[in-house]
Amino acid sequence: MATFPSINPSFGQRKVSRPNANIVKFADGYEQRQMIGIAAHKNGKEYILKFENITETESDTIETFLDARAIDQESFDFTAPGELAAQKFVCSNWSKTINFANRATISATFREVFEP
Repeated sequence: MATFPSINPSFGQRKVSRPNANIVKFADGYEQRQMIGIAAHKNGKEYILKFENITETESDTIETFLDARAIDQESFDFTAPGELAAQKFVCSNWSKTINFANRATISATFREVFEP
């Protein structure tokens, strides 16, 4: 299992909760909701992260890591900001902006996955 490089994201990241629920809507406006899955896996998180004004070397490290995960389709361990333990994530999209000479910003979305 790969571990994300020890490069910290900038402040101002977003954390989105995505509860896994089946919702059935009835014609009269009522709806019924039912959680799906094991209790611990019912509310996956998604982090929208920015690594701002990092060096080109750091941005290349992140890109190389994410490119390798895109090729092998493996999840990776990452300790999200404000969390105590690492969780498993995948990253299906990211972008790189070159701000100045030898400075770049990586924007990425990490989606929590549940695997054995």
